[in-house]
Amino acid sequence: MTSNVIVWFRNDLRLSDNPALVKAVHTGNVLPIYIYDDANPKEAQPGSASRVWLHHSLKSLNKSLDNRLAFFKGDPLDLIPKLVAQYQISHVFWNRQYEPWAIARDKLVKKCLKESKLNVESHNGSLLWEPWNINKADGTPYRVFTPFYLKGCLSSTEPRKPIPEPKNIKYIEHQERNALDEIGLLPQTPWHKSLLSHWKIGEKGAQKRLQNFIDNGISRYKEGRNFPSKPYVSYISPHLHFGEISPNQAWHKARDLPADSNVDHFCSELGWREFSHNLLFHNPELPKKNLQTKFDNFPWSTNRKLLKAWQRGLTGVPFVDAGMRQLWTTGTMHNRVRMVVGSFLVKNLLLDWRHGERWFWDCLFDADLANNSAGWQWVAGCGADAAPYFRIFNPVTQGQKFDGAGTFIRQYIPEISNLPDKYLCNPWEAPNDILNEANIELGVTYPKPIIDLSSSRSLALEAFASTKE
Repeated sequence: MTSNVIVWFRNDLRLSDNPALVKAVHTGNVLPIYIYDDANPKEAQPGSASRVWLHHSLKSLNKSLDNRLAFFKGDPLDLIPKLVAQYQISHVFWNRQYEPWAIARDKLVKKCLKESKLNVESHNGSLLWEPWNINKADGTPYRVFTPFYLKGCLSSTEPRKPIPEPKNIKYIEHQERNALDEIGLLPQTPWHKSLLSHWKIGEKGAQKRLQNFIDNGISRYKEGRNFPSKPYVSYISPHLHFGEISPNQAWHKARDLPADSNVDHFCSELGWREFSHNLLFHNPELPKKNLQTKFDNFPWSTNRKLLKAWQRGLTGVPFVDAGMRQLWTTGTMHNRVRMVVGSFLVKNLLLDWRHGERWFWDCLFDADLANNSAGWQWVAGCGADAAPYFRIFNPVTQGQKFDGAGTFIRQYIPEISNLPDKYLCNPWEAPNDILNEANIELGVTYPKPIIDLSSSRSLALEAFASTKE
């Protein structure tokens, strides 16, 4: 008799290179399910932008599965055993998630199912290396990226080759499938419509974006990735987060090219993703607590007015504002700019990095718990292998260096687009006649800077000095 099996989709919304799906198809008749787990902690619930992406990614996956994907909302610990009983399921397959709450939940689900004599298998469909396999020689986890990547990852087994998409899936007929809309992922007010115009969500869109990067971007990646208006970054991070494409597919697409420093650098960025997940696995409190505890006494400001100006892209500092507006209008932000806006928040405005982590969580399509929390701790100076706190990015010189022609700033801040390049990153230094000619009245058509860059830098260094043990 052919077995009936469940494949539980999570952050692996694709058919190709999906180990759990392949194993399920080879085992028996398949009931593909997706559960929107509203029983997990509130802070782990997807942000507003992520929910929008998730809706459309699930819609795309359902189409690829001949509209056989069954949608549920609730606690998997309650829902899966009911499905097991209803459809005489013998096996349950899934690909692992690595968030602390997901690990705890999956252990409970696996224990419950095994006690009912079911076969349960979890697979790695999201990382190049399992976090428990990459440790130092003494068995402790790495805290510095370079040895983690060179000694830990590259000295380990090569990431597995991608698995072909399974063919001829035999489905179990599901009589009580909920409609995707019933999960309620989309907002009632359609603020998200403009964001979607920048993306093709789903597995096909992910493959197309990766291939476009391989064809047109990776050859100049190492240096070109620093320039936000240049097409030399992949922008595959949302596709990776939702599993529309696997890191193995990205890794081997790059490694199939002739070896050079650009390919190596791109693969090392995939390594940073691994490092973030490794940090979260070994430090479950990473999204909330300083990895370096000396920052627990840091004298953060509580000025909500400054925070709101930063969130809205109205700080009066164009390179910062352009990045924040890119985030708001596209659901992503260029990596170089992320470092600058992060540094500005924690080191010029003296606002707690957790404000930035939560704002990005709500606004980013690629709001990944490991990457987001590790990235914010890195820029704040309190994380693993972090940028030293005294390394403060100057948003004026950063803009002049990496957006010299002003293409990026003018795209997102059209109200100052008539300024000459010389003053585009620092309009407060422009003479009045230049401002008048550009139809700019600082404080009216565009804000005056909410802080003085020089004095705020000094205050940040004083605050940091107060934390030294």
